[in-house]
Amino acid sequence: MADNARIDPRTLKGFRDYPPALAIPRERLMDTIRAVYRGYGYVPIDTPALEYTEILLGKGGEETDKQLFRFNDGGGRDVAMRFDLTVPFARFAAQHIGQLGTPFKRYHLAPVWRGESPQRGRFREFVQCDFDTIGTTSNAADIEVALVIGDLLAALGFERFTVHVNNRMVLNGLLDELGLGDKVGPVLRALDKLAKVGADAVVAEMVERGVEAGAARRVLELAGVEGSNAEILDQLATRFGTNAVAAEGISRLRQLLDVVAASGAPSERYRIDVSIARGLDYYTGTVYETFLDDLVAIGSVCSGGRYDDLASLYTKTRLPGVGASLGLDRLVAAMEQLDLLGDVAERAAVLVVQFAETGLGDYHRLARQLRAAGVEVEVFADPKKVGQQLAYAERRGYRAAIIAGPDEIAEGAVQLKDLRHGTQAKVAEADLVGAVRAVLEGP
Repeated sequence: MADNARIDPRTLKGFRDYPPALAIPRERLMDTIRAVYRGYGYVPIDTPALEYTEILLGKGGEETDKQLFRFNDGGGRDVAMRFDLTVPFARFAAQHIGQLGTPFKRYHLAPVWRGESPQRGRFREFVQCDFDTIGTTSNAADIEVALVIGDLLAALGFERFTVHVNNRMVLNGLLDELGLGDKVGPVLRALDKLAKVGADAVVAEMVERGVEAGAARRVLELAGVEGSNAEILDQLATRFGTNAVAAEGISRLRQLLDVVAASGAPSERYRIDVSIARGLDYYTGTVYETFLDDLVAIGSVCSGGRYDDLASLYTKTRLPGVGASLGLDRLVAAMEQLDLLGDVAERAAVLVVQFAETGLGDYHRLARQLRAAGVEVEVFADPKKVGQQLAYAERRGYRAAIIAGPDEIAEGAVQLKDLRHGTQAKVAEADLVGAVRAVLEGP
């Protein structure tokens, strides 16, 4: 190929490749996530990466609409790539709930796409790990989401994290009192930026969107309530509890904390945080954001909330829901920074050395025996020098190597080399599985 025809290999801005050292722990994290979700009774679903644009537009707010990867497909249809997994789930539930029944608990691990500005821990293509319950307004479902988040982060190996919890009903009640019921979206989107831009900038944005300055400061007063969980709830009840909607939100938060404590979950990991609003328009009740105490700057790694009206856009059947989403790629980026990924073998645990090409059938026979016993095995592709093959295995962190020349094969035996300790022993084929397991499980 001429030099001027060669394509420069490169990735798009905001996208990334995952070499084995990242892809393997990423897969293991997903296995752990699935196990936690299944432990609570959630079942898997999948939906297409592409949706009709009308399904997605207006569900996440103005900023999200701007971030859609949108185009006309080959049939001239206006389509877009999903920006999250919650909106497609609402569409899915509206189509299939007659067969599924309610309440329906699902999890979904899949990529989503947003054309936002890339930054540390944020990419334009990223995997979300969602779990939701749809078909109930019970606060028990909201409480379970908080418990799942806590168990999820602990199962992934984090000891220092905080689940921030709020309820939009508290803010909605205040907005109703202030006559700002029609400004919920703009107020929430401005408030969601509080930690990034500060109070003055948030007030300025609210005023720009038609909120009177005094009312904007009253909203900031609510967001600024601080103290212990009990103190915050008492202050909220004193200041805003006369409004029936706000009172219901406060009551739901109290019950959440009571049940978390009674369940035996570590209560210190849960914090009432009135400043979190979640910028997406479809949230209506409890909202959650989870921060790693040792890396708060990377942002929330698991967020979500209650959305009682989202599915009503697609069906007359009322399908209130609640759930949360763990951002896998942001979590992997955090674990990289915190050095929590550990040493990762890039391939299988055992290498079968190809001593001679004439023995290839025997090597694969040995490998199949080990795989049948649950051992991951690679047969080397070329009959190179044994030393080169062993060096290859050591570079990739393999635990053991099997070496068998024509004499060993004829005898029904192999040489089993422990690559960590450098020891080697002759083992009969009949004893190979047990001997390999002893090496893999040994110190």
